[in-house]
Amino acid sequence: MLESYYGGVHDSELSLETANSSTQRSSMSTTDIDSICSTSFSRLSFDLLPTSPSPESGAVSLKPHRSSDFANSYTFRRRNKLTFRDFHLLRRIGQGDIGTVYLCRLRNNNSFSEEDDDVSNCLYAMKVVDKNAVALKKKAQRAETERKILKMLDHPFLPTLYAELDASNFSCIVMEFCSGGDLHSLRHMHPHNRFSLTAARFYAAEVLLALEYLHMLGIVYRDLKPENVLVRSDGHIMLSDFDLSFCSDSIPAVHSPFQNAPPSPLSYTRPHINININPFSCFSTKAFRSRKVQTVQPDRLFVAEPVGARSCSFVGTHEYVSPEVAAGGSHGNAVDWWSFGVFIYELIYGRTPYAAPSNEATLRNIVKKPLTFPTATPSCALERHARDLITGLLKKDPAQRLGSKLGAADVKKHPFFKGINLALIRTLAPPEVPRLRRRKTMPFCESKGSSKLTSTASFDYYF
Repeated sequence: MLESYYGGVHDSELSLETANSSTQRSSMSTTDIDSICSTSFSRLSFDLLPTSPSPESGAVSLKPHRSSDFANSYTFRRRNKLTFRDFHLLRRIGQGDIGTVYLCRLRNNNSFSEEDDDVSNCLYAMKVVDKNAVALKKKAQRAETERKILKMLDHPFLPTLYAELDASNFSCIVMEFCSGGDLHSLRHMHPHNRFSLTAARFYAAEVLLALEYLHMLGIVYRDLKPENVLVRSDGHIMLSDFDLSFCSDSIPAVHSPFQNAPPSPLSYTRPHINININPFSCFSTKAFRSRKVQTVQPDRLFVAEPVGARSCSFVGTHEYVSPEVAAGGSHGNAVDWWSFGVFIYELIYGRTPYAAPSNEATLRNIVKKPLTFPTATPSCALERHARDLITGLLKKDPAQRLGSKLGAADVKKHPFFKGINLALIRTLAPPEVPRLRRRKTMPFCESKGSSKLTSTASFDYYF
């Protein structure tokens, strides 16, 4: 699992039997990763690789959310037969369990216009997967799952897939580059390693919208943590890494709080339009009248939560897994709302609520230990709302957990998010905008060494 673009942490597969007993949230290096680094791919050159693209290679269809997306979209559409030779690798910026991420840019080409050359100076993140390495670790399906999900996404707080390429034993996906690092690293730059309440609320709100969109697509994320929440150059977030996710069916529905029955499936009814409209009145209200619309209760909620999704895979990050996963049982969409509660707790208090000296002890705490907070009473009304939200999200019984039935529609109503216009959150000023500075990143094949910031490690154990 890719921990972040900038941490440089070697990730590894963990299970209950190989749990690290260290008190730090660290991951372990493996010989598999070292072997990947020693391959010819790590020599900063794609020139020796075959350049004929696969049928699915090249640029993908993009729907821009920002002006910069439009510029990139235009350039990638012009270069519809991209190969590895079209990219210039700058440095390695991240190491994951199934792939390596490189900072890159498009090579200048005299056959394109000056506008194309300007966009060629834009930076991108290229995640490269060694097919042989992931096959040996039996994780080829994880790589394919992430690739499939990235092609589905079209949301401001989720990655934009610019291109996917295949050559020799390597496959890669080209995504946008987030210059602000991740929330785990950013949190450690603040006093007491925690964000202010208003900053935590802002980041939590954007992550909430990203989770809502994923659940609408039937995607259960399963690996929410600050390391996987990247910060773009404009200060807004991007949720990354989907190789531990799984897909299911999600049926949109309209729910009324006055009904005890489950949400009714959403159906479209063509409005009744009066054809005898005054031709000189362009905005006659008669044209938009619909008995269906007039009788809809204003407090009904649009729900698209994959409540029927089930999995028995033991996956996630120890400090963020839900009690049903820690106990070895099956799980569904409610695991994301549990990890969302842990996520908010860590942003506000600088630590996770159930962390213990060992991973086994952490899992025991998740199943049995009651939720506690650093102080007996909250310092202000906003912290009181935050604690109430966290308490609702960290219900050990998934059936009682906030969000498990109505999803984000329930969570967004909580007083903690009062005052934030979630529909227009992209117009709000982020808590921080990354400074233009050169970040320290790893060379292409770095020897083993300790990292300044420890990071959580994702694990997967299928049964």
